[in-house]
Amino acid sequence: MQLTFSKMHGLGNDFVVVDAISQSVQIDPDQVRLIADRHFGVGCDQVLLVEPPRTPGTDFRYRIYNADGGEVQQCGNGARCFARFVRDHGLTALDEISVETAGGIIRLYVEADGQVTVNMGTADFSPAALPFVATAEAHQYPLEVAGGIVEIGAVAIGNPHAVVQVTDIGTADVGRLGPAIANHERFPEGVNAGFMQVLTPEHIRLRVHERGVGETLACGTGACAAVAIGRDRGLLAEQVQVDLPGGALEIRWAGRGEPVWMTGPAVSVFEGHLSS
Repeated sequence: MQLTFSKMHGLGNDFVVVDAISQSVQIDPDQVRLIADRHFGVGCDQVLLVEPPRTPGTDFRYRIYNADGGEVQQCGNGARCFARFVRDHGLTALDEISVETAGGIIRLYVEADGQVTVNMGTADFSPAALPFVATAEAHQYPLEVAGGIVEIGAVAIGNPHAVVQVTDIGTADVGRLGPAIANHERFPEGVNAGFMQVLTPEHIRLRVHERGVGETLACGTGACAAVAIGRDRGLLAEQVQVDLPGGALEIRWAGRGEPVWMTGPAVSVFEGHLSS
């Protein structure tokens, strides 16, 4: 395998981005795991592929592979890096980019200051969308996990998310509860587990254990999910600053039926060539 790639990150959530338009690329789960390995490969949370569009009216196809080799529907931090990548590498000159993902079509907007705003689509609270085993939709669900009961909110924003409200993000037991929630039997396809501390209606802190990756420095869809769940419960305002270990995102959501908007940075680290 011979690949030219870019190493990028969004608030420390890091990616190997591969142009599958200008070069022939065939990647299987074993190769993804090797690329993502921080000792024997390049090292990243996700591998992102930039592909030609398949859906009329879109500019690109965007595929996301977690470090464990599994393909997932969406990645918000990756979407911002995707936008910067296709612009910086001359694949488009558009400021508004329509991208096809496994979780649906998203729109990316490159701002004058270099930040990227992403229309992440609508939040779907129906249990079937995650999927999540529940008798009916609710604002909160009791979940038996790690020898106790935690209350979660559940929503799909491209990816499935479960969010737990905590009093202090610094002492939240993310290392124990995160994997237990992510692999819980009531989430047949796994779930990303978020831990949210509400500081004010306009400001929250968040840590996320991502399925197939572990705890990351930032999670864009996780930030969107936390704001959607918090706002749907009447805890949060329409625009919220989300502080993650890697930095801050701005999330806007007017309410059910409206798209979730995310704004944040995307940074190129280095270019490289991989052969095996």
